[in-house]
Amino acid sequence: MTRAVELYYWTTPNGRKITIALEEMGLPYNVTLVNIGKGDQFAPEFLAISPNGRIPAIVDPDGPDGAPVSVFESGAILMYLARKTGRFLGTTARERIAVEEWLMWQMGGLGPMAGQAHHFLGYAPKFDPPQVLPYAQDRYRREVARLYDVLDRQLGQHEFVAGDFLSIADFAIYPWAARWEFQQQVLDDKPDMRRWFEMMAARPAVQRGMAVAADKRSDLQSDRKAQEILFQQPASPKVRRV
Repeated sequence: MTRAVELYYWTTPNGRKITIALEEMGLPYNVTLVNIGKGDQFAPEFLAISPNGRIPAIVDPDGPDGAPVSVFESGAILMYLARKTGRFLGTTARERIAVEEWLMWQMGGLGPMAGQAHHFLGYAPKFDPPQVLPYAQDRYRREVARLYDVLDRQLGQHEFVAGDFLSIADFAIYPWAARWEFQQQVLDDKPDMRRWFEMMAARPAVQRGMAVAADKRSDLQSDRKAQEILFQQPASPKVRRV
């Protein structure tokens, strides 16, 4: 009997990558909420499994050779779960290359750039005092638009991101793409991205993954304490990983 994966999670795009994957894979999992707006990510017990102090992280009691294993970083978790289940990583060497390419595209491109767009377009202007930085706003808005153009062209050639098969690349990209309006983007000129986005949004497992703890999410545009914790972060204590 497969034992439940322990997921350390908050309702961010990176966290939702993993709930979507777990739901699509049909793996049992338990959720431990790590409220990043309250600083839970700096707790020594969390840093022991996620040294960078970022969600998500997992502990799989049925890791390699049957021994428990902890994994941090969302991309590493997605690849670990895909290998564990033998699903959503492609079935040929060429398919796996494509999945890894687009997963890295999200990890190194869309995620960081969209994250900066969220910060400078959505959060910084709501600080007290407001921080409205037109150069930063324009830069990240344009870069996210460029990345979505890249995605739209790719989806013009394939049903899903890495090919004509669902993969962890789709799971990684969707939660970030779901915030396209917050990133001040438009999809009217990206018909293939819109087609893919609507197809993903209609999947029951994606809906379940996106809904996990959705009622717990705070409004970072108005939560001053969370802004202080997230955007003026203290140094993490030294903790030995176990």
